[in-house]
Amino acid sequence: MSIKTPKPIPKPALETQTTVGNYFVSNYPPFSFWMPEHVNQVSDAMEREPTTDTTLGVYVHIPFCRKRCHFCYFRVYTDKNSSAIKSYLDASLSELKLYANKPFIGERKPGFVYFGGGTPSYLSVDQLKYLTDGMKALLPWDEVEEVTFECEPGTLTDSKLQAIRDLGVTRLSLGVENFDDHILEINGRAHRSKEVGRAYEFARTAGFPQINIDLIAGMLEETEDNWKTCVAKAIEMAPDSVTIYQMEIPYNTTIYKRMKEEGKLTAPIADWETKRRWTDYAFNELQAAGYAISSAYTAVKEKEQTRFVYRDELWAGADLLSLGVASFGHIGGVHYQNHHDFDPYVERLESGELPIYRALTPNDDERLIREFVLQLKLGSLSLNYFKDKFGVDPLDRFSEPMERIRNWGYLYVEGDIVRINRDGLLQVDRLLHEFFLPEHRNARYA
Repeated sequence: MSIKTPKPIPKPALETQTTVGNYFVSNYPPFSFWMPEHVNQVSDAMEREPTTDTTLGVYVHIPFCRKRCHFCYFRVYTDKNSSAIKSYLDASLSELKLYANKPFIGERKPGFVYFGGGTPSYLSVDQLKYLTDGMKALLPWDEVEEVTFECEPGTLTDSKLQAIRDLGVTRLSLGVENFDDHILEINGRAHRSKEVGRAYEFARTAGFPQINIDLIAGMLEETEDNWKTCVAKAIEMAPDSVTIYQMEIPYNTTIYKRMKEEGKLTAPIADWETKRRWTDYAFNELQAAGYAISSAYTAVKEKEQTRFVYRDELWAGADLLSLGVASFGHIGGVHYQNHHDFDPYVERLESGELPIYRALTPNDDERLIREFVLQLKLGSLSLNYFKDKFGVDPLDRFSEPMERIRNWGYLYVEGDIVRINRDGLLQVDRLLHEFFLPEHRNARYA
């Protein structure tokens, strides 16, 4: 079945002001449907024989920061001393050991490892070595294709970066966000602009195969001129990739708390039209500088050589063994998330129990939807991939939403390939909801 000839259907009204809630789609079904009563499904999955044709990845959440950003919605702590950090690292290694002893993990070796946060680079060199040595002893990294490590520029020195490289990190991601000191300060960032350049030069000297920098469009008090300056500076630095996020205001941010206290419904940041326009400007400038757009968020210098394994494998259904407080993973067809708070997480592991808070086993149709919507973020996907993997023709399964989005002017089909154009990519997370099952639409995402 092919998509029908487009009819003149009015485009849906776009959001104008930024309001409260999660915009970025990172999983499916939404997290609000994952439930504590399904936690035993993870244990059941762990007892099955491993799926050798599925890549295994490992995610480690490091929840420590020098300062909490006003837009941050992740579980982070700014008040933990070295003793508490040691307890946390011990708990994370205990968690990995519990999984490594299960049949489903068995002798499998990870294809990728990701250190996220929080601020992984908050840890000292000794703490990092303690953690990674322990991980490698339990689940060897000798076949790993990529190790990604998130950094806050102000936590980096030349010696720490060299140590991070020596640990086996292949992809370094610098949380730059902006180059203006006032904007960094008012948004709660701990680093300043001079630390960005210094950290970047140190990283280049250390010889990381890939360096990514993050920018955020629409931060508090950000202006048109400031954004253009940030884009120009990013291009001048010439990183291997630039990732651009459009700022959103989830519920558990300090900006939301301030809005609630003041009785405001609209966030004090750029509106969605502005954020999309700024992102479009950045992509155009990056393309003019020789970069290629590889997803709704990322531009890469060498498209054929710069692969983001964590993203690509995860969006293609890889197993993700996720460690640490509040982290979420996907193992043996089961979604799960760990306890949100530090003490319950550590206490569960000290008692020899997995610290899982909630879980969900998606059915075949939900698994199909998950991979389809996530891969749409890449800007294109293969229909045959889904036919071969799920035994379903997406043109049939998603005929209505695809026709609708095509008639809006954002999507088209070329043979085996479904493509989202630039206008669609700039608002892709909004469009993805068109593919959700009815019960998952308009529901709180987190």
